[in-house]
Amino acid sequence: MARITLRQLLDHAAEQGYGVPAFNINNMEQGLAIMAAAEAVDAPVIIQASRGARSYAHDIMLAKMIEALEEIYPQIPLCLHQDHGNDEATCATAIRHGFTSVMMDGSLKADAKTPADYAYNVAITRRVVDMAHWIGASVEGELGVLGSLESGQGEAEDGHGAEGQLSHDQLLTDPDEAVRFVAETKVDALAIAMGTSHGAYKFTRKPDGDILAMQVVEEIHRRLPNVHLVMHGSSSVPQTMQDIFNAHGGEMPQTWGVPVDEIVRGIRHGVRKVNIDTDCRLAMTAQFRRVGQQARAEFDPRKFLKPAMDAMADLCRERFEQFGTAGQAGKIKVLPIAAMAKRYRAGELDPRIDPLAVAA
Repeated sequence: MARITLRQLLDHAAEQGYGVPAFNINNMEQGLAIMAAAEAVDAPVIIQASRGARSYAHDIMLAKMIEALEEIYPQIPLCLHQDHGNDEATCATAIRHGFTSVMMDGSLKADAKTPADYAYNVAITRRVVDMAHWIGASVEGELGVLGSLESGQGEAEDGHGAEGQLSHDQLLTDPDEAVRFVAETKVDALAIAMGTSHGAYKFTRKPDGDILAMQVVEEIHRRLPNVHLVMHGSSSVPQTMQDIFNAHGGEMPQTWGVPVDEIVRGIRHGVRKVNIDTDCRLAMTAQFRRVGQQARAEFDPRKFLKPAMDAMADLCRERFEQFGTAGQAGKIKVLPIAAMAKRYRAGELDPRIDPLAVAA
């Protein structure tokens, strides 16, 4: 078995200078597509499940699916991550079902819609960190609210996302606060707000510096060079997929995602985890529409799902190669979660923060 914690995987990514795409799943076909792509290029994997995915598939089904993927692909280090946990219970039950990493998104309150203040975020994130680290699991926190600088709106996905208009300050993580937040919570990874959003409809034009604030990533990395940064809402919504979707009966308005070259720029400045969900959905559903239109008499679900899996695998393989993840799986010697717990208790994995950065 090759179940790995997020912290160990991202430590390796930082040492070797690469990023790891984190793909959301809801079903078996998505899991198989990700792992087939990983095997093809020898890449470690982050598979993540939202609360919506856990409700859709059931925790027991997800847990057994991940066990099966580990058995089919034993040579691939696999991190199972809870995406956007909204409270302590969500994170605790994820760990109980085999997740080696959890995100405690304290940027929003437990309803996953109402922006929370800094004190609330620190308090609840630190409680989850204390719980998870005793077990050896990793914790990702979030500072700033995910949403579009272009519209000022939050974007919901799987029931998670701020509602209504957000201020410019809420939509961009403050570097000073980032330093304090990591010091006070001891998170293993930090998701930052820099203009990306959930869903397909991120930007109405190709994003530039006015609506995608990559300088925020660079400044936080300058102050926290040893902390692993996370880009959420980082699907690129490829034009070719939009075209296939719309050519076969879809009605997706023209949209732009996060350009891959901007993600690669982020990886050069400390981004180690890149969340991708919409691209996976679009890769598959475009094929559903194509098969449904081209083979109108077809009723075998496998004839829809197999090309959909192939399209998603192609997408995943491309991201592994673009982010430098390809070729890294065989270099990692996976530590069991119990060994990580000992390292946390010994203080070996506390975030390394320059006192001058905190003072600034």
